[in-house]
Order: sequence, then C-alpha cells, then structure tokens
Amino acid sequence: MGGSGGPPDSDPKDVARKLAEAEANVDQHTFNRKLAELLSSVLADYNNRDTVLVRNRIDELIGSLGDLVDNQVATVFGGSVSKHTYIDGLSDIDCLLLLNGDGLDESNPRQILQTVAQRLSAGLDEGVSVTAGEIAVTVTFPDGMEIQLVPAIRSDGYTRIPSSRDPEIWSSINPEKFRRGLTHYNEQCGGNLVPTIKLAKAIIAQLPDAHQLSGYHIESLAIDAFKNYDGTQTPAAMVPHFFKHAKDRVLSPMTDSSGQSVHVDEYMGESGSPARVNASHLLGRIWRRMSSASAAGSIPQWEDLLGREE
Repeated sequence: MGGSGGPPDSDPKDVARKLAEAEANVDQHTFNRKLAELLSSVLADYNNRDTVLVRNRIDELIGSLGDLVDNQVATVFGGSVSKHTYIDGLSDIDCLLLLNGDGLDESNPRQILQTVAQRLSAGLDEGVSVTAGEIAVTVTFPDGMEIQLVPAIRSDGYTRIPSSRDPEIWSSINPEKFRRGLTHYNEQCGGNLVPTIKLAKAIIAQLPDAHQLSGYHIESLAIDAFKNYDGTQTPAAMVPHFFKHAKDRVLSPMTDSSGQSVHVDEYMGESGSPARVNASHLLGRIWRRMSSASAAGSIPQWEDLLGREE
C-alpha cells in the first residue's frame, strides 16, 4: 500500500509563525511607504516657492538699498534661490547683504538691522512691510511672500553677521566654504542631505525657543554626521541618524573641518557646558521618540514630532 506521496502536514506553530512574519513584512512596508509620503509632504510645503519671483524681488530690494550694499558681494546664501530648499530658520536666509562702509565691525548689529530696515521701508511700494528681527530683516509682500535679508560685514578675513544668540555682537561665518561643503556632502548622499537638514530643523523647531539650536549649527552638525555615512540614502533613514549623531557631537564645539567657522556654536559655550548637556539631552530624547515611533510603526507619533496635527 502506497502513501499519497504528498508532503507531511506542516506544524501549525510553524505556519502561524510564517503568517505572522508575512503580516509584519506587509505592515513594515506599509509604514515605510506612509512615512516616506509624510516626509515628502512636509518637504513639499517648504519647497513651495516661486524662485523666479523671489530672485526678482531680491534684485528690487538690493536696488532700493543703493550704495549701502557693496554691489560686488550681494550674495544669495541659504534660501530657496540658491538651493531651492526654503524653510523658516536662522540659516535659511534668502540673501546675505555685504555692506559698504568703514568701521562697521564696531557698530552694533541691532543698529545695522534698523538702518537696513529703514532704508528698505523708504524705497518700497505701499503694502510691503519691513521688520527688523534678531539677525535678519524680513520683507513681507502683499501676496504673503516673505524674504529674509541678513546684513553682513567683512572683518579680519571673515564674514560677520548678527549673532543668533546676542544681537549686540557679530558672529563669524565663512559662507562660501560652507556652501561648498554642504553641496559636496549633499551630492555624496544622493541629494538627500539638504532635505534631511530641513526635516531636522522642522523637528527642532517644536522645542521651546530657548532650547533651539541655530540654523547654522544644525547644518554644521548634519555635515559632520554624514561625512562618512554609508547607510540608506533616504530622509526616513537619515533623519534618525542625524539626531543619534548630534546628541553626542553637540557636547563639544564644532571645528572648521566642515568648512564652517569655529564660531558656529559659540553661543553654547565650552565643552560639557550646561547648555550643551541640555541640548544633548533634548536631541537624545527626540532620537528615542523617533526610534520608538518607527518600532511601533506609528505615523501619528512621527506627525507629532514634525508638529503636524493628526
């Protein structure tokens, strides 16, 4: 008597395990897709700008400032015009205005901001509002577009802008070296470093103002985090990596290895300062929340991190 020749009955426990694994794979795939869609949606909001109109308006603003601006060095720096990556933040200015005049480094940055704002107000059409902030002058047009201009001076071989933490002093940057460094590592990461920076800023922006890092500091931390990155080149993978790296790196002052000035994080003091320890704690907490959200496959938790309502 011969048997049926078929395979023996499968172990019910093995069948259940395989089914659970298959369901988990489907769930993970669904979560990954939804997370990618969420991050793309956030980025789309930040990139939604008419860059041609921005450029035209910047030219108009520079023209209204006349000889206050050195016409050889009015430079688009960190906003949508140069990188097409607009997001509200300290480093995402639309234009860096290098000013004319001797002895400007001895001037109070707050006074310089007021001077630029007053000159702009006098030369613009009715309906355009001008506001002097801590480091930038913001021009708001009737259609709602805002353009940020940061006055800068040259001194001792550095470009200096108003400090993000103390409007009474100047802070040194090297915008051209920094731009080259950011461009290089962005290309090395398949064009995903700049989107990652924008998303990191959006998350950090949910912190109280007193605990937020400056935009230049965030960009420099990101460059440092992705110098030798060999992981998955997507914002969904790179944003958690940024926070994991930044929570430790923030404990020590940034060096010039990223192409940015050593003064990029002077506002946080020396290594191990209370400000640095507090920042490390907050960045670590964000990373842990992010890791927990992904482990749980929770899009609402990610939305909360990004300041999005469910």
